[in-house]
Amino acid sequence: MRVILDGVFNHASRGFWPFNHVLENGAASPYRDWFYLDPDVLSGRRGLKAYPGREEVEAIARQRALDEAHAAEGFHDGPGSISRRVLGYDSWWDLPALPKLNHSNPAVREYVFGVAQRWLRFGIDGWRLDVPEEINEPGFWEEFRRRCRDVNPEAYIVGEIWRPAPEWLAGDRFDALMNYPLAEAILAFVGGPHLDLGLVAQAVEYVRHVHPIDGAGFARQLEITMTMYPPETTSVQLNLLDSHDTPRFASMAGGDPSAARLGALVQMTLPGAPCIYYGDEVGLPGRHDPDCRRGYPWDPARQDTELRDFYAGLAELRAAEPLFRRGRFEVVGSSGPAVAYGLFGDRADGSTGHSAVIVAVNAGESPVELECDRPDLAGSLLEQVSWTGRGWGTEFASRTLEHGLFRVELGSREGVVIGAKPAV
Repeated sequence: MRVILDGVFNHASRGFWPFNHVLENGAASPYRDWFYLDPDVLSGRRGLKAYPGREEVEAIARQRALDEAHAAEGFHDGPGSISRRVLGYDSWWDLPALPKLNHSNPAVREYVFGVAQRWLRFGIDGWRLDVPEEINEPGFWEEFRRRCRDVNPEAYIVGEIWRPAPEWLAGDRFDALMNYPLAEAILAFVGGPHLDLGLVAQAVEYVRHVHPIDGAGFARQLEITMTMYPPETTSVQLNLLDSHDTPRFASMAGGDPSAARLGALVQMTLPGAPCIYYGDEVGLPGRHDPDCRRGYPWDPARQDTELRDFYAGLAELRAAEPLFRRGRFEVVGSSGPAVAYGLFGDRADGSTGHSAVIVAVNAGESPVELECDRPDLAGSLLEQVSWTGRGWGTEFASRTLEHGLFRVELGSREGVVIGAKPAV
């Protein structure tokens, strides 16, 4: 097991001891420059209101409404600036409980770097970094990476950035990003007509990108997300279906059980590091935050145990097939609501004997026949690859290819995994 901690280094809580010291001592506190304080607080003319009453909360709401109106006209104060006026300090997105740290202060930077190194020395294997784009101090993340790698040269550093961002993965800051573009594409494809678009619209980032797409549309999205970065970077991207910041995949997909299986199949058969948000493996629903963070359903009667076994089998399949982790990605074919993609190696892998693995998925409501043409596989034996707990999906009869052309008959909202190996 590897342990990756969630590093929230952009802001603290109002229970953070330096902030408490400022609450108690105001401008006399040596930690006053750890935060962004209103000039009247620094001059001693007013104190902080870290525990605002109804009046302050309503004032923040009014100011936010005005700010949004001004933003439409090209003016925007930026997140946190309203709380400085009302509460006396900047807080993350004007939430009083989350004072923003001042990273231009060398003492703050050293404190953060020290925390990162301490936990790495304790034995963790890396950091998932919260809202890293909101820390604008030049060189901060480069130094963070250097300090982490000084302790553990193999520390995994992944950033919560929701958009394509090659500049963050140039080798000087992060190893990977949370792969939300892939999550959006998978949801749009396998959710299809089952999508709960009203719920999707509540996810600010998703509403712009998630709408039903067919096999060709999904193929285009896969080609973009799988080739946007160098292969060594793609192979460590954090591939997720949902998170604590989005509604649950199951709910956004309209509660359709087949969407959960199709989504998991795609997620677990692509290069990257699959991230299973707790409860997804048993079909846990959840709407917008905080409902998406509801407790795990420990009672087996409240779990989709077949889905759980399906996930477990996919994890075993992924571990047994190196091509899912290191293979060269290519789209193999698409037609209507169906798509096929492959992971290719330079030669047959020693553990499975496969020189390629093809994954074909039909997100449509009716059976389809998908034609694939791979001249490089001529002379290969194609065989179905199964896994424990599958109990679902299209059956594929083994065959030897003469010219590389083959057809896959896919049932309604089903998928299949096909391995290619040299014919004996």
